[in-house]
Amino acid sequence: MNNDLPNRRTFLRAAAAGVAMAPLLGTGIALAAERSAEVADAAQTDDIPIIDAHIHQWDLSKYPTPWVMGNPVLQKNYLLQDLKDQAAGTGLVGMVHVQAAWAPEYSQMEADFVANQAAYDGFVKGLVAYAPLEYGEGVRTYLASLVTRGLVVKGIRRILQGESDPAFGLKPDFIRGVQILPDYGLSFDLLVKGAAQTDSAIEIVRQCPNVRIVLDHLLKLNIDKREFQPWATQMTKLASFPNVMAKISGLVTEDIPGSWSPADLKPYIDHAITVFGADRLIYGGDWPPVLMQTSYANWLKTAKDLTSSLGPDGQRKFFADNARKFYRLAE
Repeated sequence: MNNDLPNRRTFLRAAAAGVAMAPLLGTGIALAAERSAEVADAAQTDDIPIIDAHIHQWDLSKYPTPWVMGNPVLQKNYLLQDLKDQAAGTGLVGMVHVQAAWAPEYSQMEADFVANQAAYDGFVKGLVAYAPLEYGEGVRTYLASLVTRGLVVKGIRRILQGESDPAFGLKPDFIRGVQILPDYGLSFDLLVKGAAQTDSAIEIVRQCPNVRIVLDHLLKLNIDKREFQPWATQMTKLASFPNVMAKISGLVTEDIPGSWSPADLKPYIDHAITVFGADRLIYGGDWPPVLMQTSYANWLKTAKDLTSSLGPDGQRKFFADNARKFYRLAE
């Protein structure tokens, strides 16, 4: 794999503000030669019906997604059938679409797109949509419109990672925007990066005890720098709040581009297992950004290997039951 591949944090900055931006240029990666072996390995525990709680989609022919332009891996359409093809034989039985930073003018169209998919294909279990929570009480109009798509709308993600002010999420209007989500039956996907923003995340959680909150990507730890603290202590604190769960997702793209390994991820996943336990961890594939580092099947195999300490019952919770519980998914 090439070390010049773009880092996924470019995408996250775009999603945070609802503003698209182009990632760094890089060179594509070839994964087809490894595909058959990876699928076979991932299928070793195919008795587990896997729900992927973190999938993105885009159709560049219809819906502008400027941040992927120039990215040799991501500048193409990634749609439901593509996911099914790449995950064939792995035991994947359903997914949750998480807002994918389409051009901001198209955010409600993204909700329509996924709702239409769900109406015709039970593989699409839910949608975590974008909403401008910083408007506080003013976001109610947006949320009321959003939930007219039906029960497929499960939650909101308004990423904070790209905000230059680490205390952006502590503004009273933003806190209020999060607090009112249960009024619409919605959860909150929380994503920050760095010690200062994670401190803010702890305070957001403290002020929102009635909101179901999930921490995306274990809060974007600096795996490439092999940093463990203060992230580990902060995650222990976040795990002390009973309304919080965490996704093991998006980790390979936080490692060194083109040079990741399961051993790099293990200390962080082990810590997440220690503080959250089997009942509060959720699997996410983070497809298609994961393809910048590896195939979907290989990431799934890695996740299975690195969570084997959970045992069969714990892995069933991690790979399926917890997503159903948190997002209130239909069977």
